[in-house]
Amino acid sequence: MTHSADTHCPYCALQCAMTLTPTDAAAHATHEATAPVVVAGRDFPTNRGGLCKKGWTSAELLRAPSRLGAPLVRGADGVLHETSWDEALDVVAASLRGIRSSHGADAVGVFGGGGLTNEKSYLLGKFARLALGTSRIDYNGRYCMSSAAAAGNRAFGVDRGLPFPLEDLDGAETILLLGTNPAETMPPFIGHLAGAQAAGGLVVVDPRRTATARLTDDGRGLHVQPAPGTDLPLLLGLIHVVIAERLVDLEYVEHRTVGFDRVRRSVAAWWPERVQSVTGVAALTLKRLARRLASGGRTYVLTGRGVEQHVDGTDTATAAINLALLLGLPGRAGSGYGTLTGQGNGQGGREHGQKCDQLPGYRKIADPEARAHVARVWGVDPAVLPGPGVPAIELLKLLGAPGGVRALMVHGSNLVVSSPNVREVRAGLERLDLLVVCDFFLSETAALADVVLPITQWAEEEGTMTSLEGRVIRRRRAITPPSGVRDELWILHELAERLDCTAAFDTDPEAVFEELRLASEGGIADYSGIDYEMLDRGDAAYWPFPRGSRGTPRLFADRFAHPDGLARLVPVTVRETARPVPGHGEVTLVTGRLLEHYQSGAQTRRVPELLDAQPAAVASMHPATALRLGIDDGDEIEVANHRGVVRCRARHTPDIRPEAVFLPFHYGDGQAANLLTSDEVDPISSMPEFKTNVVRVRRISPAEVVARAEETGVPA
Repeated sequence: MTHSADTHCPYCALQCAMTLTPTDAAAHATHEATAPVVVAGRDFPTNRGGLCKKGWTSAELLRAPSRLGAPLVRGADGVLHETSWDEALDVVAASLRGIRSSHGADAVGVFGGGGLTNEKSYLLGKFARLALGTSRIDYNGRYCMSSAAAAGNRAFGVDRGLPFPLEDLDGAETILLLGTNPAETMPPFIGHLAGAQAAGGLVVVDPRRTATARLTDDGRGLHVQPAPGTDLPLLLGLIHVVIAERLVDLEYVEHRTVGFDRVRRSVAAWWPERVQSVTGVAALTLKRLARRLASGGRTYVLTGRGVEQHVDGTDTATAAINLALLLGLPGRAGSGYGTLTGQGNGQGGREHGQKCDQLPGYRKIADPEARAHVARVWGVDPAVLPGPGVPAIELLKLLGAPGGVRALMVHGSNLVVSSPNVREVRAGLERLDLLVVCDFFLSETAALADVVLPITQWAEEEGTMTSLEGRVIRRRRAITPPSGVRDELWILHELAERLDCTAAFDTDPEAVFEELRLASEGGIADYSGIDYEMLDRGDAAYWPFPRGSRGTPRLFADRFAHPDGLARLVPVTVRETARPVPGHGEVTLVTGRLLEHYQSGAQTRRVPELLDAQPAAVASMHPATALRLGIDDGDEIEVANHRGVVRCRARHTPDIRPEAVFLPFHYGDGQAANLLTSDEVDPISSMPEFKTNVVRVRRISPAEVVARAEETGVPA
């Protein structure tokens, strides 16, 4: 008898609900490309039964031919060889002990991921602090949500991507989407935009005319197309108009915020005509948009990575929050501000200990009370807990450096595709004494490892995730995993024992969650009132959910999370040196996602249907730019700067501004867009500058194509 499992998609933070029904087990006794489960969309508030291409094909990865089926250890010959679990874990433990003995606990680093379940995220943070004793832990959410999180924390006192249920958008008359393309990144989301479209109030701010921007056609809204990297001046200009035209909700600002006078002074110089000269957005368009946002209807302001993945991303997100606060949106019924979390557990993954400065419950690791609380739950003296570590980019710069990190454990990340300035990251990984990677496949990062540990996939495990709404949901096991793979909870347990750590590392997800509840209790992200039983009943569980409460679907109705209950209006300014300006013959590189692929592509590039649709990186450029550079549609080109070179095909499109070129970041090796991106970071959030980097683009001559084909043996 087969039993269906109600679970959620393994990809983005929309966490679309699906039902998995096992197929005939006998037909799948061997590793083959046929999916062992049938995927069906399931009715749920976020996706309402819909799935995107990635969700519909997600089960194909469960028995993909390239799936890892046994641990791999690099031999003296430099090649990865299959071995037993005992041998692999013994190698890891022995090496970790030796490195800690010779170089200290902080010579060992841990790099986590925003796709791990809450249970894995929690236990990974505990493992780093107790079993390894290291402060050197951070995760790839630093590349995704850190600027939005920093801006939310300083304005509201709390960081929850959407402080309201996604369904609230259904009743909106105006929705401002800043730097996000959900029509391609989370397609079922766009069903929630229909009300705003019908009211002519969908506004999309993006330098590209994306699939989301096209949703504004036919009178359904407005596409605002600023020059790349000018989102902050645009927002300051909108705030200027709102103040100058007396569109501010003065009663709300007086009773629910502090800091208005400073913000008013800070935007005085950003009159519409000046904003037009910087952004390319007409002054009349700016005024029209400000008036629409302040029209008194149900209005939402939503940000995404396009305005946040910058060296001034925190300030840009703060400007968007300032705009929303001046209009009286956060906490008001039918209106609000939010940010669209990207990774599947990007919200929960940053709440329970993967970040370098945090303990479970979104507690600060430097706070004595937070340390004492978590130490009691863990049964240790607070003094044994290390202090704050360093954020992801600084951690990566320490790899193999004198006095830096000698060993790195990687969970749920593909660093040599997703990190900025990839060439330097690869060099750092190659300098390590030990690199351990837990993965399903031999990703580009796993291929560099000394030890690769094959792990279970989403449909083979139990646990919880936290969606972009701050809603805790259940991941359920539908099938038995292959015999040679293991769950990461088990791996952490086994390594902790080998490292002589006496703290408890349970292997049962529900038991781990019960401990997480205790560790988070009283914290900002309090999960203490949530348990598996209520989640299995289908109860909606939005944090904070203190024990005995009913949770918090909507934040800020009465007060913000600062001690005085007031939101902070924080003045921000444009730093002229925030990013370099393209010179003669240069353009601005904009990176982003495609409908068919997800993150580093380590999974989606192994699904034939998705790979066939988008097999390789393609650089999109305006026909006028291509004409100026002598590049025909379909030409092989080189996109380069001082950090690296990407070779790909060119595609002409009028949907991008002439001063920009767009590359997707889902591809590895010589097509990795992050070969070109800067590892300079936002001083507040430590977010790297992913979105606007200066590059040169040139056509590769036919002779060069032939010569390279002869050199590499790959047909031209």
